[in-house]
Amino acid sequence: MTEATGRKGLRRGVLIVDFGTQYCQLIARRVREHGVFSHITTPAGAVAQVEAGGYGAIILSGGPRSVYEADAPVLDPAVLDRGLPVLGICYGMQWLSRALGGEVVPATGETSREYGHAELSLNSTPGPVFDRVAGPTQVWMSHGDEVATLPEGFVVGASTPTCPNAAAYDASRRIAMLQFHPEVTHTVEGQTILRNFLFDVAQLEADWSPGSIVEETVAALREQIGTGEVVLGLSGGVDSSVAAMLIHRAIGDRLHCVFVDNGLLRAGERASVEGLFQRNFEMDVCVVDASERFLEDLAGVTNPEKKRHLIGHRFVDVFREAASRYEDARFLGQGTLYPDVIESVAAHGGATSVIKSHHNVGGLPEDLGMELVEPLRQLFKDEVRVIGRSMDMPAEVIDRQPFPGPGLAVRIVGEITRERCELLRDADRIITTEIEAAGCSAGLWQYFGVLLPTVQSVGVMGDARTYENPVVLRAVTSADAMTADWAFLPEDLLRRISNRIINEVRGVNRVVLDITSKPPGTIEWE
Repeated sequence: MTEATGRKGLRRGVLIVDFGTQYCQLIARRVREHGVFSHITTPAGAVAQVEAGGYGAIILSGGPRSVYEADAPVLDPAVLDRGLPVLGICYGMQWLSRALGGEVVPATGETSREYGHAELSLNSTPGPVFDRVAGPTQVWMSHGDEVATLPEGFVVGASTPTCPNAAAYDASRRIAMLQFHPEVTHTVEGQTILRNFLFDVAQLEADWSPGSIVEETVAALREQIGTGEVVLGLSGGVDSSVAAMLIHRAIGDRLHCVFVDNGLLRAGERASVEGLFQRNFEMDVCVVDASERFLEDLAGVTNPEKKRHLIGHRFVDVFREAASRYEDARFLGQGTLYPDVIESVAAHGGATSVIKSHHNVGGLPEDLGMELVEPLRQLFKDEVRVIGRSMDMPAEVIDRQPFPGPGLAVRIVGEITRERCELLRDADRIITTEIEAAGCSAGLWQYFGVLLPTVQSVGVMGDARTYENPVVLRAVTSADAMTADWAFLPEDLLRRISNRIINEVRGVNRVVLDITSKPPGTIEWE
């Protein structure tokens, strides 16, 4: 949902104030998993949102700043005046403590800072957010400051060996504060804690569902687009396909889908997508072969940010050409998801750090000349899949492995050439077919190959010395792409993949396994 669609008093949801954490939308997602509507706003917009009504609780997110720094996010304490239940997480706890008369100080030594897993011990009266939670329990900490003195009225609810005020609660004001992060899966009882806040403290109702998302989104699209036409970049993946379905429900045949062959696709991708949409959808879909133009743009380019910007600009050129064929195609539709946004820009005007630009967010030109239509911009991929299933979209679309818009350009580290694309395409095809034939794909989020730059290694093939390229095998598990763990693939499967790539792909003499989680790495290499 967007600020424009608002709540209009339809139901009592949760307003989440984004202090700049990378995981603000993860908080929103966790709330939604309990069937409660959630909406993210900036600190500057929080008071207006609260005054407009429609919210039954407030959650204050974490953030990368210190509350006593000059450039720390500023929130008007008037946000507390309506007496709504409040949950402060990490920075949110520290802001609450300082705003209500407590003291926040920098951690004074290595034993005071906490980054990673911590053991949380509950006090005798931990507060209602810890109902049905047995201590000690594992939580995830990420803080360099601490609340030294709690505001008047707060009772300490839990502590860790290095953080005496790890949780606190004020029963009279229904304000709970947590120094740890309940939204991440590393906090074992995080969902129970959030559930307790939503239903026991805030007394909200679980009245938000995929059906309501579809209904509200379609209504918002009709309002935004009016009598105009939309050109949508269709990749065949779940994001653009669900976006297309929602827009098609809103405006019918005024939607024009464009599939662009950019020369950076997986093996058989173009034919697969064409067949997929011919079988399943009654939409206007055209295919544009722009591979030569994309590869010319990328010739000699090695910087990943520049790659993404060039790809974004070229996509827009292609879409503009397509739009010129229609009388009133003033809108560009995209399947942009929140993970794309949060890694590309300071989302919601907050203090979020930029991780990398995405071709459809930070890579778009300033003189776009078309209004963006992005019905999925605040959703995670698993939420998009649920919405797709609620609209009876076929499993071959909904369960399709995610593939980045820039395609192989972000899986070829270094220069992009047609030859390097073919090499990686062949290796990636082997990885994909072997994993799927082994029945291992169901539990994986993504599985693919990565081609490294001009890093070559010595090998022996046929009693002769080789000096060729390594290919990296990347396979991860994830629920939402915001965090991910590397997958434990069976040894015999890894052996088959390695043998086939080295034997069948000319120019490769070594296969290596990427065993990096996100964070600290990202799923894609660029």
